[in-house]
Amino acid sequence: MFTTSGFDRIGEENAFAVLARAEALKAAGLDVINLGIGQPDFRTPEHIVEAAVKALRDGHHGYTPAPGIAPLREAVAADISRRHGVEADPGLVLIVPGGKVTMFMAILMFGEPGAEILYPDPGFPIYRSMIDFTGARPIGIPLREQRGFAVAAEDVAGLLTDRTRLIILNSPGNPTGGVTPRPEIDALVGVLAERPDIAILSDEIYDQFLFDGCEHVTLLGYPEIRDRLILLNGWSKTYAMTGWRLGYAIWPEGLFDKARKLAVNCYSCVNAPAQWAGIAALEGPQDAVLAMVGEFDRRRSLIVDGLNAIDGLSCAAPHGAFYAFANITRTGWRAKALASTLLEETGVATIGGPDFGDAGEGFIRFSYASSRENIAAALTRLGRFLDSRLQTATSA
Repeated sequence: MFTTSGFDRIGEENAFAVLARAEALKAAGLDVINLGIGQPDFRTPEHIVEAAVKALRDGHHGYTPAPGIAPLREAVAADISRRHGVEADPGLVLIVPGGKVTMFMAILMFGEPGAEILYPDPGFPIYRSMIDFTGARPIGIPLREQRGFAVAAEDVAGLLTDRTRLIILNSPGNPTGGVTPRPEIDALVGVLAERPDIAILSDEIYDQFLFDGCEHVTLLGYPEIRDRLILLNGWSKTYAMTGWRLGYAIWPEGLFDKARKLAVNCYSCVNAPAQWAGIAALEGPQDAVLAMVGEFDRRRSLIVDGLNAIDGLSCAAPHGAFYAFANITRTGWRAKALASTLLEETGVATIGGPDFGDAGEGFIRFSYASSRENIAAALTRLGRFLDSRLQTATSA
C-alpha cells in the first residue's frame, strides 16, 4: 500500500468541481448558467493574440530563462511604475505559469510544522489548502460583512504570535469583492513594521477591478516592508487570459533566488510565445481593459440590486473584483446545500461560502463574469426557487 504523507492534507478549489458538474448537467440537456467560475467571459484582446502568433512564426519555440524573458520582466517593472508610481527591479520579477504558483512557492517556503500562517477568511481556497499541506497551522483573518470584508489591522495584530511566519493579504478580494482602504493598510503596515521576522504575500491579481471610486493601494508602496514582501499579480483576470497561464511575482532580494530555484525544479520556464503576448498586453492599448471593467460595473449593479430584491437574501455592494458575496442566512439554508440544490434543480451554478473558509458559512458567491442576460435569468430562477420553497414551508 502506497503512503502519500502530507498529500492527504491537500484540498482543492471547488469552483472547478462545480464547473465539471455544471458541464455534465449541460451535456445531459439542462440549461446551465454558470455564475460559479471566476473567469472573464471576454476574448483576449486581438493584439495580444497576434503577438503570440508572431512569436511562434518568429521562432520562439524553445526554453527561456527560468525567471522569464528580459523584455517581459522589464515590461512588468515599467507597468508597476506607470500605474502605481513605485519602482520595481526587473531582476526581482519572476514570470510564472499562473498566480497559484506564487502562492505555492511562498507558502512552501514558510510553512512547516510549528509555524503559523495568517490568511483571509473567507478567502481564496488555495491559501488554506497549501498551508495545511506544509503542516503549518492556518490562522484565519476574519473578514466581516459589516466592514465591507476589508482586513482590519487590529484583527491581524491580535492574531500574531512568535510562531507567525507569513501573512497573506488579498485586496481586492476573492470571494467577497472587499477592498481594504488606505488608512487600514497604513495601520496594517504599522503593525507589520514591528515584526520584521514575518514575510508578507500580497495577492493583487484584481488590482484593476475597482468600483465606486475606490483606489488600489499596492503594498509595494511601503519601503518599510519591501525587504520581505512578495507581490502576486498576472494577466489572467485583467486581460481575459486565464487559459494562457501567465502570471508574475515580485520577490524581495533575499528570497528571489530561492523562488528561481523552485521554478527550475518545477516547470523550467513559462511558455515562450505567451511571454511575448504578455509584453503586448502591458505595452499595448488598454481600452479593452477599461471597457471590460465598465461592463463589470454594470453587471455588478444588476446582480446586487437583483439579489437584494429577493426575499431572504441581502448583498452588500462589492467594491472590487467581480464577485457578489450574498448573505443567505435568512433563507434557513446551509450555504453549500443551497448552492448544490440551485445547480441541480435550477441550473444556476454558484459557490457555497464555506468553500472559501469557515467564515464563509451563511454566504454564497456569485461571479458576475457572465452576460447581463445570463445574470438576469439566473436571478429570476433563484427568486422563483426560494419563493417556491418558502410557500411549501408555509403550507406545511
